[in-house]
Amino acid sequence: MHKPFRTAAVLGAGVMGTQIAAHLANAGLTVHLLDLPAEMANKNGLVEGAFKKALKQSPPIFFTEKTARRVIPGNFDDHFHRVAEVDWVIEAVVENLEIKQQLMQRLEETIRENTLISTNTSGLPIHAIAQGRSESFRKRFLGTHFFNPPRYLKLLELIPTPDTDSQILERMKWFGQIHLGKGVVIAKDTPNFIANRIGMFVTMLGIKAWTEHGYTIEEIDTLTGEIAGRPKSATFRTADLVGLDTLMYVAYNLYPAIPHDESREMFRVPKVLKKLVETGTLGAKTGQGFYKKQGSQILSLNPETMGYEPARPIHLGDIETIRKISDLKERLSALYNDPGRAGEFFRQSTLAILSYSASRIPEIADCVTDIDRAMRWGFGWELGPFEIWDALGFERILADMKAANISVPEWVETMQQMCAKSFYKNHHVYKPELHYTPLETSTNEIDLNIIKTNSENVLWQNPEAALLDLGDGVVLYEFRSKGNTLSLNVVNGLAEVLDLLETQNYKGMVIGNSSAHFSGGANLAEMGMMAQSGQFDAIARLIVQFQLLMQRIHYFPKPIVAAVQGRALGGGCELVMACPHVVAAAETYIGLVELGVGLIPGAGGIMRMVARATERALTETPSQIQPFLRQAFETIAMAKVSNSAYEAQELGYLPCHTRILMDGDRRLTVAKAEILYLNQIGYAPPPEQNSIMVLGRPTRAMLEHAAYIFNQGGYASEYDRYLASRLAYVMTGGELTAPSLVPEDYLLQLERETFIPLLSQPKTQERIAHMLKTKKPLRN
Repeated sequence: MHKPFRTAAVLGAGVMGTQIAAHLANAGLTVHLLDLPAEMANKNGLVEGAFKKALKQSPPIFFTEKTARRVIPGNFDDHFHRVAEVDWVIEAVVENLEIKQQLMQRLEETIRENTLISTNTSGLPIHAIAQGRSESFRKRFLGTHFFNPPRYLKLLELIPTPDTDSQILERMKWFGQIHLGKGVVIAKDTPNFIANRIGMFVTMLGIKAWTEHGYTIEEIDTLTGEIAGRPKSATFRTADLVGLDTLMYVAYNLYPAIPHDESREMFRVPKVLKKLVETGTLGAKTGQGFYKKQGSQILSLNPETMGYEPARPIHLGDIETIRKISDLKERLSALYNDPGRAGEFFRQSTLAILSYSASRIPEIADCVTDIDRAMRWGFGWELGPFEIWDALGFERILADMKAANISVPEWVETMQQMCAKSFYKNHHVYKPELHYTPLETSTNEIDLNIIKTNSENVLWQNPEAALLDLGDGVVLYEFRSKGNTLSLNVVNGLAEVLDLLETQNYKGMVIGNSSAHFSGGANLAEMGMMAQSGQFDAIARLIVQFQLLMQRIHYFPKPIVAAVQGRALGGGCELVMACPHVVAAAETYIGLVELGVGLIPGAGGIMRMVARATERALTETPSQIQPFLRQAFETIAMAKVSNSAYEAQELGYLPCHTRILMDGDRRLTVAKAEILYLNQIGYAPPPEQNSIMVLGRPTRAMLEHAAYIFNQGGYASEYDRYLASRLAYVMTGGELTAPSLVPEDYLLQLERETFIPLLSQPKTQERIAHMLKTKKPLRN
């Protein structure tokens, strides 16, 4: 059993050092953030200035405001002795070998004999940094390469040296996965390790297509973005975000470091990149790079004139038809088969990327899985290079490479001679010299892809939902609707599977899925159509049905656990709140956002927020409840969405006993374990709440005044204020003139009676239509 780190020191308060410190604090560590002393009275000035800047970053680098208190600033002169008290020291100072070596010498003189030491260098040889240190020090030393921003990018490359103790590596791998939530890849001590080596090649390939092959920036970003299963920022927007000076620095150092790389010339710094950096045109941080925003217009760079121009028309044939193909593998095949300019670019770049990736084995990694995971976790690709190769056809790609005189490494030729047809087969992966070996998961999470491929695991299904057997008497209800919305099929299906769960010998049920997001809430398209056609009685019946369903879940005789991750909005949030037990990924963004579409929560969300506000107060005295009720009111009225699962607890969306996981991929495994534990100790549903304290008309006036202040301050429209008044009406008990105890059903009825009339309001229907069209709220 490995021991988790509880304290750490990060040396260097630059962009990466500060963000690494923040993420360690997110994981519960006490972190000392140290840097050079400032030349001023306050010697902590440099660190404190960097930290204040980090606090303002968007998206935020801390889970909550309180989390930031775990980071303790200091300087190398006055506070270096603190490193003697920590479990782990991470070096993140300037990329200068001599400076890093001097720091390692000072560390060895100060730290304990069991302290782990790592460097976050991205360009220097790991072993060289620890050169000259004792054997004991070198055993505890390795590279820990985080990707920026560390909170949001999953990849952590661990780079052991020949001297690194294998137990130290295993401990760091375990801690990285379980406690930091990282996808860990073991990389070799080679220039730029795995992800940046392949990623730089891909970037340089895009720049070359722009400067030499007649494709515009917009065309290349179209073909290397979401249509290809990569982030929307694609090639040039990503370069602008990274910084063109950083890009040039990496290429400048990489070129001389890889004399034996067959594609070395690809990394020679392009002239256009040199010119941009020389003129201080560095990307997003200077306001212009490959792109420049001028007013509301996005301009792009002309490589011949070095001036910025409006985007030219894209000449990529029928690219929109290809874009509409929902299945990524089918979409990639369509792109590859395209006879026009889009297909030509995609074929040439894909063949080059796949050849280069294969040629880096075993130089930078021993297995294709490491490269695939590095590109998925570090660069946000949906499929890694070898997964793309399999999707397009192993034999076809190999034949096309040979026809184009593109080098094919010997191990791939051997693979073909063995009649292997793919890199991945039946949950095994091909490894040179070892052939097919079982595919290891990054942690021991439940792999839904395996479960879904076995028809025996599907116990029930309809077009938009399924009940899957997770083993040991535990089942999973999985949404499969678009956006995981709570469509009629999903809601009706949930009622059906509860009947199955109650009558058959199952121990409990997990509600969750393998998607990036838990649920987008109610199906607005269905509800909007019903409202426009005047089917308000039918909508009222659906609201009653949904409320009864949520109550049934909450008081179900067997444990039901929500396994939530990503966005859980509106009705999705209400479903999570109805589940008495929740397992949540730390990166959970949950909220009652109904006011953004002109409605109020109508499936018990308000009732539960009022109940939780009352529970948080020391007594049921109105003056003690009011601050918590006002917080709940503002949270719903402003359609606040949590920045993390921890903030969701502060806002009242998640209960205090929620199990929060840094590694969200483990949520189904932990949810299953939770059900087995609850079953073993003898599960009993929560006691019914028949007496919720509501505060009546005086508190309603207070809440309405708060809405008035927001309106007068320009933070809310007149209709927002009207909606907030209806929300206050429900939260304080309707027409009750004084504080009173009411049952849950009383508040549920108020929710229904207020929800339906709002749906008939023209401004609400405008908001719904706008959200469906633009995916953005309308403040009319």
